[in-house]
Amino acid sequence: MESLLREVRACRLCEAHLPLGPRPVVQLGGGARILIIGQAPGTRVHNTGIPWNDPSGDTLRRWLEVGREQFYDPELFAIMPMGFCYPGKGKSGDLPPRPECAPTWHQRILDALPHIELTLLIGQYAQRYYLGNRYPTLTETVRHWREFAPTQLPLPHPSPRNRRWLTQNPWFEREELPALRARVHQALGQS
Repeated sequence: MESLLREVRACRLCEAHLPLGPRPVVQLGGGARILIIGQAPGTRVHNTGIPWNDPSGDTLRRWLEVGREQFYDPELFAIMPMGFCYPGKGKSGDLPPRPECAPTWHQRILDALPHIELTLLIGQYAQRYYLGNRYPTLTETVRHWREFAPTQLPLPHPSPRNRRWLTQNPWFEREELPALRARVHQALGQS
């Protein structure tokens, strides 16, 4: 695992396209039981090198009912975004994850994580890559979360910018969040 981590952190594959330069942000441990696949680091995460170290991460930890100590234990949680580095700003927020990361690194990382019981697919990029185009929108994919459980759960992005989505889709907090929490606690051996 250490060798793989060194390789990932030394990656310069898309350096020419990264406005802040390469800084792959992942968290991996051979004993991890839960894998989080999100989009790509934002500027705050890029600056600290700590995944989900921002308001979105605070919300995600609240959704999972885990503290920072558990969340940042690589033997419990592996974190592998679709794009490992900050992709830059677009007209309406951050640019999409760089397309090179997932096909280059994901399978190698998955092969090094034999104990994963639950994969959280956060946002449309992770869901499209791993679940395909079964449903036309993120909302429909997340609404059909039961079809992917118990090994995969699609989630909306926990960004503060998604408050409107959460308000428009109250079923998420009412139905999926309790199931998510129960499944996380089960995977962590806390049920």
